[in-house]
Amino acid sequence: MARLRNWLAAAGALALAASLSACAGGSDSPAASGDDPYAGQTVKIGVVGASDEYWQTYVDAASAEGIEVELVDFTDYNQPNPALSAGEVDLNQFQHILYLANYNVEAGDDLAAIGATAIYPLGLYSDKYDSVDAIPEGGTVGVPNDETNRARALLVLQSAGLIELKDGGNAFSTLDDIVTENSKVSVKELEASLLANSLQDFDAAIINNDFIADAGLNADDAIAQDDPSDPAALAYANIFASRADDVDNPTLNKLVEIYQTNEDVQQGVLDNSGGTAEMLTTSKEDLQTQLDQVEEDIKAEG
Repeated sequence: MARLRNWLAAAGALALAASLSACAGGSDSPAASGDDPYAGQTVKIGVVGASDEYWQTYVDAASAEGIEVELVDFTDYNQPNPALSAGEVDLNQFQHILYLANYNVEAGDDLAAIGATAIYPLGLYSDKYDSVDAIPEGGTVGVPNDETNRARALLVLQSAGLIELKDGGNAFSTLDDIVTENSKVSVKELEASLLANSLQDFDAAIINNDFIADAGLNADDAIAQDDPSDPAALAYANIFASRADDVDNPTLNKLVEIYQTNEDVQQGVLDNSGGTAEMLTTSKEDLQTQLDQVEEDIKAEG
């Protein structure tokens, strides 16, 4: 667990940097380098939830800066990283650092964090109860079944007093780490995109922000959530990811800068999150340091 402690310490230091760092960005002009393969080309960005209004605002803002963007919408979280690695898209923006670290380790890949977007709280929702205390003893709570969101969801349930995790839990906790005899509810896994439409099958469920609207919910309906300002939360910072060879590409870095600095885009992201998003401008260097550290910790845990 020494590596995990190192990871948490690094997260704390970098979370402070998140509030101080300047925008990640390359040249002021995407065409500044004659070697830029994306200059004058349409850049494909893989996302989950392209129908969110701020994405069109972003596409328009990029176009105004001379960069044409095509959004490629994916239906679940398992698709955008392989698509990026295969060259089907040029960037993706749907995941946090911990998710990317887990993908890189499992796939033997080296996708990179090229820029920060925001940290979003992960919420617990119910269509039966309006408080955590009202959830009955022996109730059933749903969590996402992907490794990184599952661990984060379990930590939310523990902080809400619904379960207890062995040794307090960590970013790699699984259902096997639940101390059943000291937990109020049982926990079941389901694919993240299905949890919202299956909320009626549970007493409550952890639902990712991308999918809460599918259940007719908004972020204010959460009966519990984690704290995105926690220093240990930087591993859950959402990012633009690129192929490793593209991390310094001026066009792609300009697209990150547009996301981070365009007021209409930023307001759209905040509105879409119900005002809960913590917007970030953490440098790509600090993000990559965090990504590298988390990958090391995952390998050590394995």
